[in-house]
Amino acid sequence: MPHLHTAPGQHDLTVSLFLVRTDGPEPVVLLHHHRSLGVWMQTGGHVELTETPWQAVAHELREETGYELDQVAVLQPALRLGPLPDNDVHPQPICLRTVPVARGVEHEHWHIDLGFALVTAEAPRLAVSPGESTELAWLTRRQLLDLPAGETYEDVRQIHLYILDRLLDAWPAVPAAEADWDRRPTLSL
Repeated sequence: MPHLHTAPGQHDLTVSLFLVRTDGPEPVVLLHHHRSLGVWMQTGGHVELTETPWQAVAHELREETGYELDQVAVLQPALRLGPLPDNDVHPQPICLRTVPVARGVEHEHWHIDLGFALVTAEAPRLAVSPGESTELAWLTRRQLLDLPAGETYEDVRQIHLYILDRLLDAWPAVPAAEADWDRRPTLSL
């Protein structure tokens, strides 16, 4: 989806998917080669006007990785807010950050990004959607550290390391499709 807000100083809401696969000898993280930026980074994208952030997670996961929600779990803190009357309580992101769209230049546009840590122990069920980057790589912690600075962003590296080193063994993995995160239907424009 294209940027919703394009005037100087405006912000778009985005979701980032930091996906960790745990069925091998050591955990690996998924990066995709962003076609227009030319760097390795997490998957994710814009929250559309007709969807919630969790619905954006579901559609970006399917489109950019081939995974369905029932194939992943979302890392959540042990103490978290439960259901509320007449509210949808979404999974807690591991980070909420404001990211410049054009790094290293005068910033005129920003993304307010909700980062989610997802884990899986299986291969994706589907193919990556047409039009999405098909350059995907599963990297070990060492390979992530060895990526040259110009081939990824330092915040992408640091968030993945935070998940691998701090959250993976500390936060419970909650099945992403089983939880009642969002009861509203997705609308089409």
